[in-house]
Amino acid sequence: MTRQLLRSPTFIRAAKRLLKKNPSAARALHETLTLLATDAFQPKLRTHKLTGKLHGSWACAVGYDLRIVFDFVTVAAGEAILLLTVGTHEEVY
Repeated sequence: MTRQLLRSPTFIRAAKRLLKKNPSAARALHETLTLLATDAFQPKLRTHKLTGKLHGSWACAVGYDLRIVFDFVTVAAGEAILLLTVGTHEEVY
C-alpha cells in the first residue's frame, strides 16, 4: 500500500537547509522517502515510535545520523504520512 507523503513547511525548510549543507544526501533522502511511502516499516528504515516531547510521532533513519520525523494522518484519499522535519539526530530530537 503506497501512502501519500505530505510535506509540512518545517520539513521543507529543514530539507532545503540539509541539502544546502550536504548535497550528497539528496539521493539517500529521495530513496528513504520512496521506501517510506511504500512501506513505512521496512527494516532498512529502522522506523520507531518517539517518546517525550515528540510523543505520538514516528522517526526513521535516512542514513547513519540523519532522521525523518513524521506522523501517520488520515486524509480523504486514505492514510498518509505527514513529514514533520529532517535532520541530524541532535537537530530533530
